[in-house]
Amino acid sequence: MKRFGKLFEQAFSKENFYQAYLDARKGKRGKRACFEFEVSLGANLAALHEEVHAGSYQPQPYFTFMVYEPKPRVIYAPAFRDIVAQHAIYRLIYPIFDRSFIATSFACRKGYGTHKASDYTQGALQHYSGEAYVLKLDVRKFFYSIDRPILRRLIERKIKDQRLVKVMMLFADTGGPLGIPIGNLLSQLYALIYLNPLDHYIKRVLKVRHYVRYVDDMVLIGLSRDRALAYRDLIVEYLRNRLHLELSKSTIQRVKRGVNFVGYRTWKTRRIIRKYSLYKFGRKLRSGDRQAVVSLLGHAKGTDSLPFMLGMVKAAANFARLPKSYQ
Repeated sequence: MKRFGKLFEQAFSKENFYQAYLDARKGKRGKRACFEFEVSLGANLAALHEEVHAGSYQPQPYFTFMVYEPKPRVIYAPAFRDIVAQHAIYRLIYPIFDRSFIATSFACRKGYGTHKASDYTQGALQHYSGEAYVLKLDVRKFFYSIDRPILRRLIERKIKDQRLVKVMMLFADTGGPLGIPIGNLLSQLYALIYLNPLDHYIKRVLKVRHYVRYVDDMVLIGLSRDRALAYRDLIVEYLRNRLHLELSKSTIQRVKRGVNFVGYRTWKTRRIIRKYSLYKFGRKLRSGDRQAVVSLLGHAKGTDSLPFMLGMVKAAANFARLPKSYQ
């Protein structure tokens, strides 16, 4: 396995910090934190550069808050200067790690997403009779359970520059013995890195032809029932022994029953959004939340739910305000 060194200077050069700032400000130009950073842009970038190179850099305390959809989670919001620092790292290391990920790991990767994950899943279902089985798994409290020493070892398989690794691990700390912060840019990449060995185990050792993962949700398609049971036990053992993780739940069902995955209920020839998403759509439509309505219509593109949802919109007073592509 190739390891990369001499990356610290590249990641934390003045030029890369400026490009990282440009990345960090996308979609945030109207935010107060971005504005305050921009007011003294040169001084703030110079301070970041000096602190990182002096070894004195520490992220500022996170602003934490709870979200309750689709499930309760603590979100860690970093200061804008720390978002810039994370982008400086991410710009350099993402391509290095992305090459090692399997083609069917879909979350938090450029050009990937829920639609592509769902498309792959539906295409995989079409390879099998309705009597074949699907094994669906997800990890219990994944982000909160990541073992940081294991994460560090996985990072060091690719990155041998210890100065860079030290700064990277600053963004993995939650203050407790386990877990990484939900809300950091780098946490998305760390999640991919952490479960990547499991992906390769399932593909190379178990030799599952049709396997797909989105964050901590995994689907193995086209198995016999006996094989599904055996693979579940092997994956539980791998997670526990190698990654110190536990399964939250698992389901084994026939292909003909479809699969719940990445926000869709998917069968061989049709796909619908989940009931909760439809309920949320109706609520946002009644409240006149145009941005949320358009977002949920985008989520429903390519599904059998979209015509019904457009019918709901046509009956509402704000139909004319939708993008032309939906009219």
